[in-house]
Amino acid sequence: MMPEPIRDIVIVGGGTAGWMTAAALAKVIGTHNRSITLVESEEIGTVGVGEATIPPIKQFNEMLGIHEDEFVREMNATFKLGIEFVDWRKPGSRYFHPFGSYGAAVKGGVTFTNYWLRWMQSGGDPDCSHFSAEAEAARHGKFGRTSSGDAQLPRVNYAYHFDAATYAAYLRRYSERRGVVRREGRVVDFEQNGETGYLEAVTLADGSRIAGDFFVDCSGFRGLLIEGAFKAGFDDWSKWLPNNRAAAVPCETVEEPTPFTRTTAREAGWQWHIPLQHRTGNGYVFCDAYISEDEAMRLLLERLDGKPLADPKILRFTAGKRRLGWVKNCIAVGLSSGFLEPLESTSIHLIHVAILKLLHMFPHRQVNPVIVDQFNREMDGNYDHIRNFLIAHYKVTERADTPFWQYCREMSIPDALADKLSLFRERGEMYIAPDELFKETSWFAILYGQGLTPQSYHPIADALSDDELQLTMARIRDAIKRRAESLPSHGEFIQHCCAARQTVTA
Repeated sequence: MMPEPIRDIVIVGGGTAGWMTAAALAKVIGTHNRSITLVESEEIGTVGVGEATIPPIKQFNEMLGIHEDEFVREMNATFKLGIEFVDWRKPGSRYFHPFGSYGAAVKGGVTFTNYWLRWMQSGGDPDCSHFSAEAEAARHGKFGRTSSGDAQLPRVNYAYHFDAATYAAYLRRYSERRGVVRREGRVVDFEQNGETGYLEAVTLADGSRIAGDFFVDCSGFRGLLIEGAFKAGFDDWSKWLPNNRAAAVPCETVEEPTPFTRTTAREAGWQWHIPLQHRTGNGYVFCDAYISEDEAMRLLLERLDGKPLADPKILRFTAGKRRLGWVKNCIAVGLSSGFLEPLESTSIHLIHVAILKLLHMFPHRQVNPVIVDQFNREMDGNYDHIRNFLIAHYKVTERADTPFWQYCREMSIPDALADKLSLFRERGEMYIAPDELFKETSWFAILYGQGLTPQSYHPIADALSDDELQLTMARIRDAIKRRAESLPSHGEFIQHCCAARQTVTA
């Protein structure tokens, strides 16, 4: 007998997570022989402050068939080549985390940074960003799409800056055109089967009942279903990631938008600066044990480079994740699954990852527990890897000028991260698991930028003669420089290809 298929999918909660899920399900599995219902309430606000992404968002949009120029115009978006870190190593310091690889492949089978370390330790330029096409373009405010057909010059990798609330609204229109039904209402209760424990329906405040075979919890930090019905549990990681507040406010644009996010270390956390076409997004991510909400908002407003367009709003959170992201016929996506603060723009990416895994493992009506266990293991791995990468930003620093930074320098860290730091310190290497989001380039950029300089490098990097090494470095550096010089300015590119149809001021 063939297993019974899922006919009715219920998504509880809208926002970015809910509408990304609805859009992907509508596109991939369709609504011609099943229903997809999304329940959200206008009474419940969404977080909606996320404005920066990482390159995999392009794959998600491509899966949906969204044309990039249309997307950028509709979102008032800009392009992002990476993140500039200011004052993180120590006050006055600056480095760049690019969205690409350093240098180019060199014979020998070890990564380029090993050859660069050898070259640098023998007197070469200690600024590794000169060997990144993304960092070099960002330095000069350049951006352009590059072709894989040009083998002589490196490609430029990128993501976007956009407003998450605008993205959710865009995906709502996309989803509804493809048959997703939106129900306005606040979920106040749920029904479970007395024998199996499976969810069978949710009840709205007006008394109406919405039945389903499979439920997606996009209810935000509350975890209305995954925690309310299944008591999935929560792993609190605030001992490693102490920030638990974010003050956010948009301001007027006062300069041409930069093709990168800027994050500046502050006395009790850090501040983001994200340029869109019509405004600049700003926020102060902090720990309330070291600074009050009122003081954080005051300092954020003082440090804006343009007139504020609204009053700051406060987001309160605890860094961590659900112990189980999928239980029986319910899966958590987005903030209901966990939150790791926005430092490396991973929140929307983790939504994307959960959706792809759901599609890959899409169940029958009677969910196979093997699939559930596999999903939970894989999502645990994704969260753990990103968590350790974020911790490294705080642990590896020379700052000890405030109690917050003293705590970060002295805190204990997970063993897996300690092993990574030890190997990097010894010879600049980083063993990366296949499923890790952040690869060698990202780890190198952060650890070296934060002040952890390797004592040596992989011995295979000695295979080149000194002359070969010098010629190789000169050739790669010249190609990167020519690539950056070939690009238009970021503002020119947007104006010619994807400028917003009208300017929005708030």
